[in-house]
This record gives sequence, structure tokens and C-alpha cells, in this order.
Amino acid sequence: MTFATSPADAVLVDAHVHVFKRDMPLVPNPRHSPDYSFTVEQLLATMDGHGVHYAVIAAASPWGDYNDYVIESLRKSPRLRGTVITAPAVEKVVLDDMHAAGIRGVRLPFIGSERLPDLQSWDYRKFLRRLADLDWHVHVHIEGPRLPAVLPALEQSGVKIVIDHIGRPDPVAGTESEGFRAMLQSVRKGRTWVKLSGAYRLGANARACAQALYREVDVDRLMWASDCPFVGAESTMTYEAAIAWLEETIPDAADRRRIFGGNALRFYFS
Repeated sequence: MTFATSPADAVLVDAHVHVFKRDMPLVPNPRHSPDYSFTVEQLLATMDGHGVHYAVIAAASPWGDYNDYVIESLRKSPRLRGTVITAPAVEKVVLDDMHAAGIRGVRLPFIGSERLPDLQSWDYRKFLRRLADLDWHVHVHIEGPRLPAVLPALEQSGVKIVIDHIGRPDPVAGTESEGFRAMLQSVRKGRTWVKLSGAYRLGANARACAQALYREVDVDRLMWASDCPFVGAESTMTYEAAIAWLEETIPDAADRRRIFGGNALRFYFS
């Protein structure tokens, strides 16, 4: 399945992809350990093959703060933006250089963490202020039930918030969970967005949670993403399926176009 690419069609943006090389250093005990490369050249070819105009490279936890290849990739094409993973003690001059390369946010890979950091600490308050001053966002990757533990401090900081993978809803409670309600409330406050992505990782209620989110919040706060190259699910997930999932989930064609591209274009490329 591909998108049409005639001038009359909306711009299409994949708001969450990954690039990496097989020989990149992995963190201790990584969540995934890919034994292959997915290069920026492969990404651009995949985009072209499906009529996608722009994409956002998300830093991935297996490589921690080794952001070198993400930044190198952004410099190869104006069609790309990205996020990094970095320690909160990072200096502003480093963030400025990253901004010039096309970085627009910091991913917080809290999923699986035994203990969450103190977001009210001096290091994090300073860090979040620097991100807000750059008009960056924090890209939150955490289990849905733990969203209430991090959203208040992030909201208080003034930084923009992007919640990953439909908020990783509780697989049992779904839309009735405290985490899902906290996500709704955060989006309604006006500085939080949600990626409709990674449904293939989330279980049977992913579509219902995405549709509930769509009904309850401003559609401009939702962005589509493929999660390509589907690390850990390469044999069962495809780019075509990621496109089809949103087409089947959001019934209104005009709203789909905004989620497929317009919202992310304004957020990352304006």
C-alpha cells in the first residue's frame, strides 16, 4: 500500500521512525538488540516507496545517548527531523548545535525503568527549561499506568510534551485506566500531543484507545507514525500495515489527512 503523491494531496509525515547501524554500541541489557542495519538511505527509499514526504527519527533506547548516527542522518536530508536521548546535565551549547542539525526534542526512555528520575530535581528543572527555551519537546516513552507519575512535573515545566505509542494503554483497563485519563487531561491543557503509533505492540485494545482519544481531544493534537523498521517485529509488521491501521481506525478522511501529515508538519518542520 502506498499514499498518492500528486500536488493536490496533503503533505505526509511519518512522525516516528528509527535508523541505526549494526555496529553501533548498545547499552547494557538493551530492550532490543538488532542484528542488522536500517540506514538513512534505506529510510528515505522506504518513504519514497510509500509517498511519504517527511519523517522524524526518534532516538531509540538500545543505543542510549549515542546520538551520532541520528544527527549524521539528519544532515543528509532536509526531509528529516529528530529527537535525541541525553543526560539532563547537557549544556545549552550542545543543544544549540543539535538544533542546527535538525533535532527538535529529547526522548525520555522511561519504559522498563525500575525507578523514575526526580523531575523536580535541579538537574531536571534546568534541563526542561532549556528545552522549553529552544521550543523543543520531550518525547515520553513510558508505560501508560505510570503516566500520572511524570505528566504533572512535565506540564509544570512549560516544555511541550509528545506521548509515544497511544500512551501505551493498560492492556486490561484501556480507556478506563488512570493513565489514559491523565493523558486526556494533559492533551486538553494545550501543550501535549500523542503519536498514534506502535499499535502492533500494544494488544487488542490499541484501536479502541486511539479512537477514544480521537473522539475526546482536538484532532490537531494527534500524529501518525509507522515505527519503522518495527524492531522486534520485523517478520510480522509492514509499512503498508501501519498505513492501513490508521485508515481503518480514523473514519473521517479530512481528519486522517491532518493526522497523517499536517499536524506533524507544523509541529516539526515549521
